[in-house]
Amino acid sequence: MTSVRTCRQLMEEYPWKCLQFANTRLPIVLPKKDNRDVYNISSPFSYRGDQILLGRVECRNSEDSDIVFFHKRRGEWIPDDRFQPLEHLQDPFYTFVNGQLILGGVQTFRTAERKVSYRTIFLQETESFRLQKFACGPDNMKDIRLLELPNGQILVTTKPQGEIGGRGKIGWLIMDSIHELNPRTLASARVFEDQFTQEEWGGTNQLHLLKNGKVGVLSHIAQFDSNGNRHYYCTCFLLDPERGRHSPMKMIAIRNNFEAGESKRPDLQDVIFGGGLVRMGNGTARLYCGIGDAEAHCIPIPDPFLKWENTGDNF
Repeated sequence: MTSVRTCRQLMEEYPWKCLQFANTRLPIVLPKKDNRDVYNISSPFSYRGDQILLGRVECRNSEDSDIVFFHKRRGEWIPDDRFQPLEHLQDPFYTFVNGQLILGGVQTFRTAERKVSYRTIFLQETESFRLQKFACGPDNMKDIRLLELPNGQILVTTKPQGEIGGRGKIGWLIMDSIHELNPRTLASARVFEDQFTQEEWGGTNQLHLLKNGKVGVLSHIAQFDSNGNRHYYCTCFLLDPERGRHSPMKMIAIRNNFEAGESKRPDLQDVIFGGGLVRMGNGTARLYCGIGDAEAHCIPIPDPFLKWENTGDNF
């Protein structure tokens, strides 16, 4: 177990806080007359011989979004017409279980009291370029991620909020099968109590199986300032799924590392949301992020999991 560390402490330890890359915005192109924003993208993944990128697509003055599938053509990411957009879903993520594509997104809805709530929806591949809903998470839970382990079990990270998780903490559990994915199972996850203060929150963005059997977790930590502005930072930590232990969290990217750009609202200018990273195999990685709830960017970073992968126990 580790002691709680705040956004401020992680920022003080971050060695590249003054480094800004140029030309970080991804070349994503929608059809003419479609002026919606694309942000909170996934990292690219290989599917049926092509590279696919998922993006949250919505109007600047709305949060009614679709998940759109993109593929790269002539240096630009354009919509892939082989996939139907997933309507009314936000913040896409993906994984593969038994070689089958599993995709998720956040669905918003109104409760019986007419309050806005949300849940995570999971879809699975039924045939090439076709996906069908098969499970959902508990109400009021985002940032659920899945990873198939070498023994065939499924590691799941969750984000309870409210009485158990406050503004948002990270939970984890092991399932024997993808068929166990349901609200009751996800609500039973063990919660790490030593990652966030009561005023701050965070969650999981992507899970990476390392060569030593441990899991590299791409994550985020967030806070409000005194004016109510949100500040989101990209972080990571090491998780041992056998013992349920984790390393201290470390910061790997902040808004200032990316070129200047737009935001959905003034209070979201300092928000980055790590959709995923691709380990390049040469000591570096490419980090894909949503910026300001309005744009999609990518930067090169040192591989944040390499040291943990090579040195064994880091708890």
